Amino acid sequence: MIAKQALMLSTRKFALAAIAALTVATQAAHADEISVTQWGTSLYGLPYAVAMDKGLFKQAGIDITGILGSGGGGTTVRNILASDTPYGEVAVAAALAAQRQGLDLVIVNTGTRSVAESSVVTVKGSPIKDIEQLEGKKVAITSPKGVSEMLLLMSLKTSGVDAAKVSRVASGGYVNGLTLLDQKAVDAAVLIEPLSILRKDQYDVLYKSGDVLPPMTTSVGITTREFAKAHPDKLRAIIEGRRMGVKAIYDNPAEAATILANSFKLEPAVAKEAVDNMIAPHMWSEGNFDLVELERMADGLRLNGELKGTVDWVSVIDKSYLPTQLQQ
Repeated sequence: MIAKQALMLSTRKFALAAIAALTVATQAAHADEISVTQWGTSLYGLPYAVAMDKGLFKQAGIDITGILGSGGGGTTVRNILASDTPYGEVAVAAALAAQRQGLDLVIVNTGTRSVAESSVVTVKGSPIKDIEQLEGKKVAITSPKGVSEMLLLMSLKTSGVDAAKVSRVASGGYVNGLTLLDQKAVDAAVLIEPLSILRKDQYDVLYKSGDVLPPMTTSVGITTREFAKAHPDKLRAIIEGRRMGVKAIYDNPAEAATILANSFKLEPAVAKEAVDNMIAPHMWSEGNFDLVELERMADGLRLNGELKGTVDWVSVIDKSYLPTQLQQ
């Protein structure tokens, strides 16, 4: 009798373990990872962090469990193509470059629409006090034809400064640019939040790009046409979950700042300042397209040589996966 009870107990434990293993496997099979450029270092990713933290993706019908980060550009595009859920948010330049290379990618939503997180800084006490004084000076950018150079060129043009008289020094990164500035190898350096907030006691802000330039589309959501056709409901769920994340940021910036601090390992005060700075310029889009703001970005890409000719937005955009109210 005792042996029979032991056998029944052992069988029951085995069955429970099998059920638990099956449950974990099923959950893993339905979990998805997507890609976001500059994840963990830039504010592009905040809507995704909020949506995951508050369970908004699950409400929309998809379980996003992680974000694949990258330094941006082609790396993010490659991450997207290699993913089982090939969706990601990338810079507009990267999306257009991938399309020109013949990759079967399509833009399905807008990500961010402001350059408010970008700035140019000088050392404390620098005699350079306004953008016009950059003529004849050296400015550290991250890389040639990158977004930092593009925004610098656009700001110079808007301010009537001859870009040919401003030397651009490629540093390889924002922190590297600050090192050049500290060593007096350059007179100013481009910077981006939240790094600019972390270092605000060390440098003077010469100007903020958002104070010089109008709103423009800076990042977009992309996927493969094959995935969009095969999994339209999953794609709509990703876009809707992110849209709810954006609304949650604007509805409760303080809560969003707490999530940013936890997700990106920032000091609470830094995270709060970063979020607050992006609320007024309405950095994060719910996903709808604005052709005027897209063309402003295209103008910038043409200015730094990244883009030649016109962009046939109709051929690279598919807005049918947006909520109906955002398709106009």
